[in-house]
Amino acid sequence: MNEHVAITPSGVPEPSPVYNDEAERLRVLHSFEVDALQDDPELNAIASFAARLCNVPIAQVTLVEEVRQRFLAGEGLEVDDTPREVSFCQHAMQTCELMEVHDATEDERFVDNDLVTRDPGIRYYAGQPLISDEGAPLGALCVIDTRPNQEGLSDFQREGLAVLGQAVLRRLRNRRENLQAERAIAEREERMRRMIDGVPQIAWSADARGNFEYFNRRWKELTGETPPATLTHWKRFIHPEDWETAKAEWLRCFAAGEEYEAEFRLCTREHGWLWMLAQAAPVAERRGDPLRWFGTLTDIDEGRQLSEERDVLAKELSHRIKNIFAVVIGLATMKARKAPEHESFARDLTDTLRSLSRAHDFVRPQDAAMQESLQGLLSALFEPYRDELGGPRVHLSGEDAEIHHRAATPLALVFHELATNSAKYGALSADDGHVDLVAEDRGDVIGLVWTEHGGPPAVDAGERGFGSRLVEMSVRGQLQGEWDRRFTDEGLIVELTVSKDALAG
Repeated sequence: MNEHVAITPSGVPEPSPVYNDEAERLRVLHSFEVDALQDDPELNAIASFAARLCNVPIAQVTLVEEVRQRFLAGEGLEVDDTPREVSFCQHAMQTCELMEVHDATEDERFVDNDLVTRDPGIRYYAGQPLISDEGAPLGALCVIDTRPNQEGLSDFQREGLAVLGQAVLRRLRNRRENLQAERAIAEREERMRRMIDGVPQIAWSADARGNFEYFNRRWKELTGETPPATLTHWKRFIHPEDWETAKAEWLRCFAAGEEYEAEFRLCTREHGWLWMLAQAAPVAERRGDPLRWFGTLTDIDEGRQLSEERDVLAKELSHRIKNIFAVVIGLATMKARKAPEHESFARDLTDTLRSLSRAHDFVRPQDAAMQESLQGLLSALFEPYRDELGGPRVHLSGEDAEIHHRAATPLALVFHELATNSAKYGALSADDGHVDLVAEDRGDVIGLVWTEHGGPPAVDAGERGFGSRLVEMSVRGQLQGEWDRRFTDEGLIVELTVSKDALAG
C-alpha cells in the first residue's frame, strides 16, 4: 500500500488527485495486464457471491478503460463490454464510498442512458469502487437489478460488498506482483544468459538422467554443429583416441555423483582437433532433489602445445647433457690407456661420472626411468658418493614410500643440492665424513632427517643462496612440506617433512 494514499475506515484507498490525469490512471490500469484475468474463476466466484448477497440478477467486476467499460468477470450479462460513456462505474470509481442509484429513471445522470432505456434496463445500481494501492480509480464491483430498490442495501450488504471489493483488489494486486516477479526472473535469466554466452568457455548443463539440455552460444561458434543431446552424441565430436577414456570417466563420475575432469580433443569448425579441459560438478537445488550437472569445456590447446614443446626441449637438453657425460667418460678412458700409471684414478673418475649420469635422470621431468620408491630414488641419487672401499657415504635407513614421477623431480633436486653442498663444504668434503639420512613415518607426512658427521663445523653464513631458495621452493611448494636447518660443531642437520599425498602424486 502506498503510504501517501489516504485510507477510509472501510479500508478503501481514496482516489489520488494525481490520477485525474487520465494518462496516468490508464498507465496504472495497464500495469495489471488484465487480459489473462478475463472470466477468471476467482473473480467470477466473487461476483456470483455479490449477486446472492444483494439478491440481484446481475453482478460484475468492471474496469473502466480508455473508450470502454470492460466486464472482467461476473454473471447476468451476455456482453463483455459497453462504451465508456454509458458506464455507471466510471462515476462510482471517483469516490471511496459505495455509490447507490435507487431508480435510474429518476436520476438525471442516467435517465437517458442506453443501459437504462434499452437492455438490460437498469433500474437499481450499487457500485463498490476499486481503487489501486497508488490511489488510481480502476472500476467497480457492481450489483444491478432491473427493478428499483428505494430502500437500498442493508448495512450488512454494504459491508459485504466492501469486503468483496477488497478481495477483487487482492486478486488484481497478486496478478501485478506475479507479473513483476516474472519480469524480474526473466531479467535475471537474460542477464545470466548474456553472461554465460559471453564467457570464452563452452558451458553446458545436464539433467539427472544424463540428458544434455543446454549449451551456451560458444558451442555453436566453435563447432558449428547442433549440441549433443546424450552421451552417445558426443562420440562424433571427441577424437577417437580419446573417446573411450573420456566416456568411461564420465560414466564413473555420473554414477558416483562426483566431480568430473578430463582432457580430450574436440572437433572444431575452423581449427580441427583442439585439446579441451572438461570439468563438471553435480548440484542439487535442495536436499533430496535429483542431481543436475553443470560443466565447461576450456580450450587448453595452446598450453598443451607449449607444454609438449617444453618437454621436447627438456628431453633434448637432458640428452645433450647425457652426451656430455658420455664424451667426458670416453675421453678419460682414452687418456687412461695412454697413461697406465693413472688407470686407477681414471677408473674411479669414470665410475663417479657414470653415477652422476644416473642421478641426472631424476631431474628430468616425467622420465620413464625414474624409481617408484623413495629409498630407490635416494639410493640411485647417492650412488656417486662412496668411500675408497666402495661403501656408501650417505647411509639410508627407515621407512620407504611409493612416489609419483611428479614428486621424484623435486625430491631429486632437494637431495642433490644437499649432497653437492656437503661435498663442497660439509661432511662429504672430508675423507672420513659421512651422512645419516633417516626416513620416518609421521602420519600424513614423511620426515627426512639429514645428519652430517666427520666434517668441518657447520657455519651459518647468514645468506640464502640460489640452492637454499631452490630447496625451499621444492619442499614448501611441490612437496607440500617444511624444512629446517641446524648448524652444529658436528655438522649440518636438516630436517624435512613432505606430504604423503604429494609423494603419491
